[in-house]
Amino acid sequence: MSFDEVLDLLLKLWPLLLLQLGLMVWALVDVLRRRSTRTLSLPFWIIIILFVNFFGPIAYFLFGRAEQ
Repeated sequence: MSFDEVLDLLLKLWPLLLLQLGLMVWALVDVLRRRSTRTLSLPFWIIIILFVNFFGPIAYFLFGRAEQ
């Protein structure tokens, strides 16, 4: 794969990369402000948010976020 092809691919994927980064930051800020979650402990959710790209933050918002 040439440099031009990689650059073209990155230009096409930048909206998804920004979405993933935004979800990750939003989920991390939310999990760090809370004292507890519904299912797993806070350190596990932080690891999941950081290392399970795109689906980690979504899983946190669906299954881990405690009701306030």
